[in-house]
Amino acid sequence: MGFGNESRKVVKKDDREEEEEETGCWVKLRFMGSCMSSRSRVDHSVSGRTGTHYAESEPTKENSRDQPVVPVSSTTTSNAESTSSTSKFSEELKVASQLRKFTFIDLKLATRNFRPESLLGEGGFGCVFKGWIEENGTAPVKPGTGLTVAVKTLNIEGLQGHKEWLAEVDFLGNLLHPNLVKLVGYCIEDDHRLLVYEFMPRGSLENHLFRRSLPLPWSVRMKIALGAAKGLAFLHEEAERLVIYRDFKTSNILLDADYNAKLSDFGLAKDGPEGDKTHVSTRVMGTYGYAAPEYVMTGHLTSKSDVYSFGVVLLEMLTGRRSMDKNRPNGEHNLVEWARPHLGDKRRFFRVLDPRLEGHFSIKGALKAAQLAAQCLSRDPKVRPRMSEVVETLKPLPNLKDMASSSYNFQTMQSDRSRSNLTAKNGIRAQAGFVVRNGQPMRSLSSSNGPHASPCHHLPPSPKPKAKE
Repeated sequence: MGFGNESRKVVKKDDREEEEEETGCWVKLRFMGSCMSSRSRVDHSVSGRTGTHYAESEPTKENSRDQPVVPVSSTTTSNAESTSSTSKFSEELKVASQLRKFTFIDLKLATRNFRPESLLGEGGFGCVFKGWIEENGTAPVKPGTGLTVAVKTLNIEGLQGHKEWLAEVDFLGNLLHPNLVKLVGYCIEDDHRLLVYEFMPRGSLENHLFRRSLPLPWSVRMKIALGAAKGLAFLHEEAERLVIYRDFKTSNILLDADYNAKLSDFGLAKDGPEGDKTHVSTRVMGTYGYAAPEYVMTGHLTSKSDVYSFGVVLLEMLTGRRSMDKNRPNGEHNLVEWARPHLGDKRRFFRVLDPRLEGHFSIKGALKAAQLAAQCLSRDPKVRPRMSEVVETLKPLPNLKDMASSSYNFQTMQSDRSRSNLTAKNGIRAQAGFVVRNGQPMRSLSSSNGPHASPCHHLPPSPKPKAKE
């Protein structure tokens, strides 16, 4: 099981003691290293190669939006410390036997020298590149053959990056579940820290919700929510040791070819409380808009902190809006605060639903999901459900067939809303994303103010879900 139990307890105990001293309202944005600086370090260490920019299929620039919350450290780490030799960390790195150990040159060749066409994305940890290796080995192979992998490079900025790298190896190297991304192996060589994962062909949920023109169908959204919930339930209730994920968000939910959701990026994960302890005291780390309010205020981390974050993501899937979006009108910047009053009201909850669904959603399913989101987002963590209860609530939702577009009651509600919001100007009556002109309902061109808004006559109809979903 990776780290020996005794050594791991000592490391975590020291971590907690240090973190307890720093808990509070010390907050700043984590420095996000760019792929350019990372690439220049890589090329500087390997002679005969030149550095270039890169971009593949819609790289995710996570640092442009969802930025983790971290405390201001009272000390700094020298470059000499941040690039310590491999031997210094040899005792810390005790990994599961099934992980493959790669050399740096193997991964350099597997990604075609980290070239532009191989870039998949960039986050707080570093850049991620597509690569190809042997099915059962570590040697690089010709693109399109062997096993396709995602290779994540570490931006070394002090020891925090190395700690997150170790956490990834420790947790994902020992946790196996269909809804967790599989860690294939790792590379630790001089100052290089790389991780090799299974390749997820459909990328992140964030891209599908906020960056793609085609909206995700309702049944696919619920399937993804269910898969992600199963991943958290495993961490909280089924794994050999309780794990608190701490950074649950749309960019960390990756999708395979069949839209099965898998949790990735365990750099901020923590072991749960032991014995009769109710929480783990940590520095406040996570991402703006997703972190539970009691955790932000006190630094007390529990599994219910993850449940809150799940509620935020479920709300993003229901509404098609980001958790934080300052491009929205006043009063709508914070998704949770804007949507909360609508979630428990059977007559109002549909006002927050993603207008791009255009009625292609289950009324019963949407109401259940909205009520579940409200429970997960409760200000009292004790009231929030366990993730196993969330899973049970979500299980039937992907297969419900009572589409709102064919419901007389839904159409009647839309007509009532249109009449109640009558405006005399230009003979147009506006209501929550819809307008009625000459007695005919149609989509308003100004129903959304965000950076992701699109005139609805440009949007194609929602794709029909596959039969098996």
